[in-house]
Amino acid sequence: MAGTCVVGLQWGDEAKGKIVDLLGDTFDLVVRYNGGANAGHTVVVGGKTFKLSLLPTGVIRPNVTSVIGNGVVVYPPRFVEEVGQLAKAGIDLSNGLVLSDHAHVIFPYHMEEERLAESGTEGKIGTTGRGIGPCYQDKVGRRFGVRVGELLRPDHLRERLGQIVPFKNRLMAAFANGHADTLKAFDPAAVADEYLGYAEQLRPYVADTSRLLQDAVKAGKRVLFEAAQGSLLDVDHGTYPYVTSSSSLPSGIWGGSGLPAKHVTRVIGVVKAYTTRVGRGPFPTELDDGPDGTGERIRRVGREYGTVTGRPRRCGWFDAVAVRYTAALAGADEITVMLLDVLSGLPELRLCVAYDLDGDRRTHFPSDAYELERCKPVYETLPGWGEDITAARTLSDLPAAARRYLDRVSELVGLPAAVVSVGPDREQTIRV
Repeated sequence: MAGTCVVGLQWGDEAKGKIVDLLGDTFDLVVRYNGGANAGHTVVVGGKTFKLSLLPTGVIRPNVTSVIGNGVVVYPPRFVEEVGQLAKAGIDLSNGLVLSDHAHVIFPYHMEEERLAESGTEGKIGTTGRGIGPCYQDKVGRRFGVRVGELLRPDHLRERLGQIVPFKNRLMAAFANGHADTLKAFDPAAVADEYLGYAEQLRPYVADTSRLLQDAVKAGKRVLFEAAQGSLLDVDHGTYPYVTSSSSLPSGIWGGSGLPAKHVTRVIGVVKAYTTRVGRGPFPTELDDGPDGTGERIRRVGREYGTVTGRPRRCGWFDAVAVRYTAALAGADEITVMLLDVLSGLPELRLCVAYDLDGDRRTHFPSDAYELERCKPVYETLPGWGEDITAARTLSDLPAAARRYLDRVSELVGLPAAVVSVGPDREQTIRV
């Protein structure tokens, strides 16, 4: 069995969903192993757009089993909503979607905790507000974490919430710091009633996914792992503390799915032809050059707004120093370069090839986010191209300047570019 992982090598939003969708028909299972409903994926098929944040991108493909692993945190209302949206689009998930009974559950009080934590100026990190971080905190803290399987035992769930919710109310009252007018209080019975209703809608999908995956491997099934967020947001190796709360590198597969990493024999690193970031944190190549600048142009042409939050993404030039770092961490075998078409029409393009830190030239990525904040990009400039490339289907269809840009990106990262995307649709793809 040859397992493959698709992982973003930047700060997320690299268009991983399109690559997972393109590969989907060559695999039997597609697995999400980290993150939650903060991971937006947009897939365009035949002009029809599907926006997902919790379900694996594989659900769009027939005859593929999509698995939400134990490392994911699940917000039941969002799960139900996405299943319903796909049903309206004619996609039957009755036999094609499985949810781990060990995945942890996001409750309304998690979102309130996050809102309160992010409402001040101290310690604010710019989260999505989806309750992801507080849920992972409860998981690691053990006392207050609730798994999906517990939703299916009504008396047990009521007892657990009867213990948890009063504590959370007291905790959030302390967070509110006297601003009681903005504080939400939760009733344990009401939360239990709401979530037991969701439980019945989740029940048909719930299973022991670790055993399912282990059995699939024994049967010679092909498994595709879909990482959420990007490698620079990894809780251990990203730009901490401006990161997500889970392991967004392939190293998260073992813990987040129950399938040993030895079964992953191919890692595909996904990058944009430029760089974006959502939320706070250092971003050396950011183009904060005003409403008429290149950064705003990239945002407008690339439709760089969060799939989940709608927040405008910060945009900048491609950072080869950062991608070399994450490619090594991920063990990437190749890269796919996405949204190359967005750069069409720019007279010149820049690639960050090194950093300047207090007069010292560095070609390695700092391990400290506060040090990265002081790094200035060292750029190499290449000519741009004016042609529309969205109809290109082979490398020879691309202008010479676009091919030179791709070659230089590949050279700087040290990996071959196996796929180039020139538009959102499945068909707007060049396989090298």
